[in-house]
Amino acid sequence: MDTVRIAPDGGLFRDSRPVADEPLRHLGSRVVLDPGFTLRSFFRMIERYPDFARLNVFLPECLELYRACPAGECTAPGIGRLEFYKTVEMSGFPGEPRLEIYHTLCGREGEATCEVRSLPLEQLLDLPLQIGKLKHVVFGDRVDVLEFDTVFNLFEFIEGIVWQLSFHRSPKECALRR
Repeated sequence: MDTVRIAPDGGLFRDSRPVADEPLRHLGSRVVLDPGFTLRSFFRMIERYPDFARLNVFLPECLELYRACPAGECTAPGIGRLEFYKTVEMSGFPGEPRLEIYHTLCGREGEATCEVRSLPLEQLLDLPLQIGKLKHVVFGDRVDVLEFDTVFNLFEFIEGIVWQLSFHRSPKECALRR
């Protein structure tokens, strides 16, 4: 599988060479995030490669929220980093078995995790962002959770992050109680 590396400034690199044109060609490539990559780096990538902004209906609104945020110091107390991971859930056996696959963006401090959906984007932009392990959850007589190393392709990464951020679209008036 081809690999693209994403730098903190949002630049894409393949084989140590910058991707200058036709970024959509790399949507199926495995993503590796450089040290220092943040959620702000994600938006820099989208601005640097405007074709990516057309991949998801929520992306233009997410970009507007991003552009309205301060230029730095956008962190939340008690969260050391953001982690983006994949979950595979198997349930319904015996009976009608079902398989669900979804992506999650959460905050982490040490081994503790926390939801970030209720936090405004301006508290998340400058937190380090890392790719986490795949969590395989099997529901049965007991719940088993197995963790595996995994990869994300560029499309999954963009789509998954934007889907998670689409929940940050509530107006500030709705956030007054925070």
